[in-house]
This record gives sequence, C-alpha cells and structure tokens, in this order.
Amino acid sequence: MHSQELTASAAVGRTATRGEMRKIVTASVMGTIIEYYDFTLYTTATALVFNKIFFPAESPLVGSLAAFATYFVGYCARPLGGILFGHFGDRIGRKFALMMTLIIMGLGTFLIGLIPPYAQIGVWAPIALVVLRCLQGIGIGGEYGGGMTMVVEHAPAERRGFYSSLVHIGVPAGFLLPIIFITLLNVALDEADFLRWGWRVPFLLSVVLLGVGMFIRSQIEETPAFKRMKREGTQAKVPVLEALRHHTRDVLLGIGAKIAESGLFNIYAVFAISYCVNVLGMKSQIILYGILLACLLECFTLPLFGRMADRFGKKRVYIGGMIAQALLAGPFMLMLASGQLPLIYLAIALGLAIGHGSTFGAQGAFFSSLFPARVRYSGLSLVQQIGPILGGGLSPMVATALLVSGEGYGWVIGYMIFMALFSATSAWRLRDAKME
Repeated sequence: MHSQELTASAAVGRTATRGEMRKIVTASVMGTIIEYYDFTLYTTATALVFNKIFFPAESPLVGSLAAFATYFVGYCARPLGGILFGHFGDRIGRKFALMMTLIIMGLGTFLIGLIPPYAQIGVWAPIALVVLRCLQGIGIGGEYGGGMTMVVEHAPAERRGFYSSLVHIGVPAGFLLPIIFITLLNVALDEADFLRWGWRVPFLLSVVLLGVGMFIRSQIEETPAFKRMKREGTQAKVPVLEALRHHTRDVLLGIGAKIAESGLFNIYAVFAISYCVNVLGMKSQIILYGILLACLLECFTLPLFGRMADRFGKKRVYIGGMIAQALLAGPFMLMLASGQLPLIYLAIALGLAIGHGSTFGAQGAFFSSLFPARVRYSGLSLVQQIGPILGGGLSPMVATALLVSGEGYGWVIGYMIFMALFSATSAWRLRDAKME
C-alpha cells in the first residue's frame, strides 16, 4: 500500500485534533451564520415590512397574519430540503450537500430583494415572495443536518456537546447581522424610504456572504465516518427511507422534542417584535435593540450549556431547559405586555439567552446521537425540519391569531407552556444514546 493510502486509511475513524476542530467548527459556524442571516432577514422583514408592501390590509395584525402565513410556507419547504440534501449527504458526501445548500439559500434571498411591491405588480408580488420563500426553506432544510453532522463526526466523544453548541452560535449570530443592518437602516431612513428601498439592501448584500461562505466551506474535508462508509461501500441506498423504517421512534420523538425549541424561539424573537409594534405601538427599532442584545448574550450562553451537556448529560440539560421555559412563559408575556422597555428587554434576554440557549446548547449532540452514520444526515434533517413546521413555522401565526381573536395574551402563555411541556415529555422518552 502506498504511503498516501496508508495516511488516508489511518485518518479514517480518528477524531480531529484541536487545531482541525477549530477549522471545522469555524466553517460550520460561518455556514450557519450565512444561512440564518438569510433566514432572519425574511423573519424580521415579515414582522416589519411585508405586511405593509406585499399584504396591504386595514388592520396591522391582519396584515401580519398574512405575512406570517408565507413565513409558515417556508417552514413547510424545509423537510423537502432535508430529504433531498440528506440523501446527497449520506450517499455522496456531507461537504457536497453543504455547498449546494449555500447556493440555493443565497440565491433565494438575493431575489427576494428584487421583488416589486404589491402596488406595482399586484398579486404577483406575494406569489413571487411565496416561491422564493420556498427556495429559502429548501436551502436551510438541508443545511442544519450537514453542518451538525460535519462537526459531531469529527469531534472527540467527550466534547461533542461543546463543539456542537458552537455550531449553534451561528443562529443568534446570524440573527445579529441582519438585525444590525435593519436597525441602522431604520435609524438612518424615514419610514417611507425604508419601506420603499431600505429594507432591500441587506437582502441584496447576501450575495457577498454567499461568496465568503463558499470559500470557507471549500477548505474543509469530508468526515472520517463518511470516508469509512465510502471505502467500505456501506452507504444506505435510500437513507431517508431507512431512517423512517428502522428509526421511526427516534424520528417521531425527536420531532416532538424539537417543536418547542423552534416554536418558543420565534415567540421570543419574531412574535415579540410584532406584538410590541402592532399592539403596544412601539417603534420597531427600539424592539430590535432588545433582540440584538439577547442574541449577543446567547452567543455566550450556548457553549456554557454545551459544556453542561457533556458533563451532566445531553438529555438532562435539554429537558431542564424545556421545564425552565414553561416556567418562564407567564413572566415573559407579563413583562412584554407591561410596555416598560427595561422589562421587555429582560423578557427577550431571558427567553433567548437562558430559555432557548439551554435547549439549543444541548440539542446538536443529543439529536445526532440518535442515528447511525449511514443515515445520520437524513435522520437529523427529518427531526430538525419537520419539528419546526409544528413549532417555529406556526408559533408566530398562532400567537398572533390568539390576539386577533380577542382572547388576549393569557392564551399565548398557555400555548407556550403547552409547547414546552410537550417537548419535555418527548425528550424524556428519547434514549440518551452514545454516538457510534
């Protein structure tokens, strides 16, 4: 056997060194930042812009409800992306799939920035928005499973919670960048200019981030687990079917455990904006400052909860985070409804940095351990993309509908508690497995 073959063979199955892990984690984090930059632009624009320029209505809440419906459509497209790129990732390679998700997501976001308003092209404006929103959903649907699989398959077993939590920093960091852009534009422009052209700028700039992300991801290598499967020819023929057939319980309970993590995140970061602007009559940029601060704090709390997952167990930390969010639901809405800015900021910070951070910090390693390498990308993608349809995709719309119905925020509190306890129960029934 040649020396190069010996080196490659020795590399298969080993964990990465600390220096290699820094490179791998950086590539995955940057990819996640770019994906959630794109996704968060749509999220924030849904609450601030789209209800006015694409879905004009007499009631701001009714316009928001229509805009959040397109937000939900994007979530429905995510499983398709998870299945499609999970197949490529488990059959062809994790790296190839991750390069494709960036292209699709970046293209969809750039084109959204070019859509004319309803006043110019009528119904074609919301139709184009829905189509491109689906494109975004397909891209992000394939992103998470690959990025997380890339890290956990390289990482040492005793540090998987920590390293996987670093990947999740890309989510609040991805929230930070577009919110910074939109906040600055809100401050620099009057409302008319912001609605006419200002909101489009960060969408169009996504093409720059796409180029950066492609370069960074081109520098990383395939995982040892996939190299071993490819060498031995043991890839699953249809990974998603194998995951559903042989790991049905893990997929279903994983979806249930995911619902509240995604759903409550969008209550804290999306519904809160809409509520403060449309119900309390506050200026949007003031609330964006609170989201900005909370996302920054979560960048620091995520690795702390990741370390806790390595020390105390992934499952324990995840369930503890869900119970904490159930207890936080009432105080969160009371502080939000108070109209007092310090309390609103505190509510959002507690929700994102502590409530969401505690579950999200443990989630990557917890869910990745449920599936063997041959179907890990596909199985993880199913959990990560179907769960948010019932959680994050629905929660802003459901919470807004509860307010529109006149029932008040008490029902929103009940909805938040129900989600948290349902996901805690689902997580409790999952096994706390060791990854192969």
